[in-house]
Amino acid sequence: MATIDFPAEIKALRTTLESIESVSDPAVLEKKVAELSEQAAAPDLWDDPEAAQKVTTALSQTQSELDRVTHMASRIDDLETLVEMATEDGGDAETLAEAEGELAAIRKDLDALEVRTLLSGEYDAREAVVTIRAGAGGVDAADFAEMLLRMYLRWAERHGYSTQVLDTSYAEEAGLKSATFEVKAPYAYGNLSVEAGTHRLVRISPFDNQGRRQTSFAAVEVIPLIEQTDSVDIPESEIKVDVFRSSGPGGQSVNTTDSAVRMTHIPTGIVVSMQNEKSQIQNRAAALRVLQSRLLLVRQQEEAAKKKELAGDIKASWGDQMRSYVLQPYQMVKDLRTEHEVGNPSAVFDGDIDDFIEAGIRWRRGASQAA
Repeated sequence: MATIDFPAEIKALRTTLESIESVSDPAVLEKKVAELSEQAAAPDLWDDPEAAQKVTTALSQTQSELDRVTHMASRIDDLETLVEMATEDGGDAETLAEAEGELAAIRKDLDALEVRTLLSGEYDAREAVVTIRAGAGGVDAADFAEMLLRMYLRWAERHGYSTQVLDTSYAEEAGLKSATFEVKAPYAYGNLSVEAGTHRLVRISPFDNQGRRQTSFAAVEVIPLIEQTDSVDIPESEIKVDVFRSSGPGGQSVNTTDSAVRMTHIPTGIVVSMQNEKSQIQNRAAALRVLQSRLLLVRQQEEAAKKKELAGDIKASWGDQMRSYVLQPYQMVKDLRTEHEVGNPSAVFDGDIDDFIEAGIRWRRGASQAA
């Protein structure tokens, strides 16, 4: 096994951290923490519970971001000390092995921090609204859509991100026709936006009596969550609202009253359905929020398309199929844009998709710079 050049590796780690700090700017984060701490200490903070929740959440998130950057420098210092201990008196194999493990761990965490610095888009820091729709493939596609829903919810759970399922439309035999959920975490949109596109599953169908291989598809849409400052006003005359009784598994009053809402934006034809809240008022508010978010993304896409047209570049930057999940005749998940692949689909479907997301963010940045 090749000997690790620890001094060179540690120097490289410090160089990477310096480039991250130049973008993250710990001094700015410290100032923001101080300002939010002052707001959180106000005696009348909880007179407005909603505003108070925003302040305390922002404080926690900013403090965590600052800690990730500042603690990295001390971890590199500790690694350097560990290496010195390991090489004293001819070398300590056990301590050296510990140093190698810590080196690998720091590299991985620095990679994650570096990826965060690439999320500089207008809406990247936002929370996300994700919609999954079954495509071609019949019942297998509906089952695949449900597998993807679980995958993303498990990914969020692994990171401690709060989620809320807003709408689920169940297929007749198994799985889902569609599902919409929110991921309530900073940079959720920036991270998950690279998951948008068509996903393909190849496997022996559990719904085929003859055990034939089946290819099925599901579409993933990711939009940034609307904020009050975005000013996406929708005149009442442009909205059609239908109410109906919720379908699928229910409980209490969810599927016993006409509480579900279908909201249509007449000019664009965009339709949003919400049925997972108990009251029609709650579902209407959730539907309006998601409709505003989708219109915000449409506006952003129109602006980007206009810029590309002016620049003479009208080629599409995303293909219809962006990732394949193959369970038969071999085991593999491969992203067709980045070429990143793994041989453990079970782990991926259990939410282990960070490497795919990081590769996608780096690929997107490279593609935008080359354009």
